[in-house]
Amino acid sequence: MMLSRRILRGRSCLCYLTSATSKTVVATELKPPVFTQFSTSSKSKFDFSYKLNNLYNIKGHYFSTNALESQPVNGIVDIPLAQTGEGIAECELLKWFVQEGDQVEEYQRLCEVQSDKATIEITSRYNGKVAKVLHIPGDMIKVGETLLKLSVDDSSVAHDDGAESSLGSDTSDSDDNKAGVKKSQKGEALCTPAVRSLAKEHNIDINDVTGTGKHGRISKEDVLKYALGKGIIDDKPALFNPGSIEPMDGPEEKLHEIADSLYHDKILTLRAYQRAMVKSMTAAASVPHFHYVEEINCDSLIELKSAFQKENTDPEVKFTFLPVLIKALSMALTTHPLVNSTFNLETYEVTLKGSHNVGIAMATPSGLVVPNIKNVQSLSIFEIAKELSRLQKLAMANKLPPADISGGTITLSNIGSIGGKFGSPLINVPEVAIIALGKIQKVAHFADDGTVYPVSLMTVNIAADHRILDGANVAFFCKEWKEYIEKPELLLLRTR
Repeated sequence: MMLSRRILRGRSCLCYLTSATSKTVVATELKPPVFTQFSTSSKSKFDFSYKLNNLYNIKGHYFSTNALESQPVNGIVDIPLAQTGEGIAECELLKWFVQEGDQVEEYQRLCEVQSDKATIEITSRYNGKVAKVLHIPGDMIKVGETLLKLSVDDSSVAHDDGAESSLGSDTSDSDDNKAGVKKSQKGEALCTPAVRSLAKEHNIDINDVTGTGKHGRISKEDVLKYALGKGIIDDKPALFNPGSIEPMDGPEEKLHEIADSLYHDKILTLRAYQRAMVKSMTAAASVPHFHYVEEINCDSLIELKSAFQKENTDPEVKFTFLPVLIKALSMALTTHPLVNSTFNLETYEVTLKGSHNVGIAMATPSGLVVPNIKNVQSLSIFEIAKELSRLQKLAMANKLPPADISGGTITLSNIGSIGGKFGSPLINVPEVAIIALGKIQKVAHFADDGTVYPVSLMTVNIAADHRILDGANVAFFCKEWKEYIEKPELLLLRTR
């Protein structure tokens, strides 16, 4: 009898723990937390979930302003800058998508910020109205600092709290909710915040527009069609009217003013990627470098690139020398894994990386950034070309996510695409090697019989961490890499 009671008590405790655990996990998925560290003195409402999250290692990685401690005071909610990534203490505000007085819907974009690792969009957790904007573009904002204040009603807060405790699957699985599409119980139109913004721009009541999408969803095309039908906008393209340009007042005075300003000192504040470069190069200064320089015959590489470009049917992909160089690099790393490693000075440990995540240094309007192509050892040359094109577009648009910037294992710097025979690069810590590619140029070479013939030569400079790599390591690695470049048919023979 005593044994039966103990079994029953154990089952009841297990059922309670199981149900409580399930509730916490689902609620976390429905309303993912911002990287907020809860102390043991937090409200009792969150104590149990805090312990379970640590017990089961439940973590959410989201870039929104969903901070659990942000509670409305007199209808005003503070929207803080969320933790956008591990080790990020502050971000630069790039631009606002809203202004004071604007109506804001749940999941609507509020602003765009940039850390030293990536560019992130901050979204709203509430439906409400922008009461006050506390920062301007260019400001450096600490994590947890208030971005803006929202005026919300009780129903919005109640709806939000209800969603946190809801266990239903409809909310998490709905396509409308994922896209930020909301339809209130008052019969408001079904559309995204972007569509509402377009309607507001043309002074159109969104409820007057007939939606042609699923369940009557209103699209941008529906709004534009309505505007055309009502004569709000003209279907004809706008023509340039030179007479609309106002003459500049006092052109001579303006020119003198501009000329004078050119000779004045200016203070520039380093931001985002530029700050990241300061940190990275400061760390590199503590690494004992040595450099290994080699010349590589690129005649076969040039022929292969021309052949690939002729057979390329994807207009989005432009073949350059880099994809072949990257694939050849990965093949050489397979037999020289120490070159593809990272070093931890505190523990005196070298980690031989299983993946070949090749970083490509890119010059962008926002500064130098080094995204990396993941798992090159498993990609074809064409797949590498496509991934390189994707990263270049995101880098130039300043839209690289953290995943594309972190996790590199070795870096290539193609300085030759700009100019220069070779460069002397600095290691991207904690990596142990970086390679600068010089310009490919025609030079005269002598054959054994004394005849002169032209050769397309590229000079490469490999910078290595002398604490981990010695001259022999780098020389043997470079010899194999050079062989793959000069005889690209070997890539076909040895590619798995």
